[in-house]
Amino acid sequence: MKIHNPRKLIAALLLSISLPLSLPAFAISLDEAKQQGLIGEQSTGYLGVVSNNANAEVKALVQSINSKRKALYGEKAKQAGVELQIMELRTGERLLDRAAPGEYVRTPDGRWVRK
Repeated sequence: MKIHNPRKLIAALLLSISLPLSLPAFAISLDEAKQQGLIGEQSTGYLGVVSNNANAEVKALVQSINSKRKALYGEKAKQAGVELQIMELRTGERLLDRAAPGEYVRTPDGRWVRK
């Protein structure tokens, strides 16, 4: 795994985190689902379902956002000259760090913890 230009990688990571995701209309928003402890960020750069009580709408929200994230990560990885997995993991680290107090994050060992 060779990083051709570290500055491009950092810029791509910051851009991928800061870009708003266009979401289809869901009755529950990403922020609401996070605040309710239904979903959380994972070290992989993708959302996960925390609660066993999550309904189909919450699961669809997670799937929709993760699909958009994967496409964005792929574009940014290509631009930075790195593998997709590198972009996912680096972004995942930042998303875990930026999770708000009270939200759930999944640690690399698979545990959900409230931040």
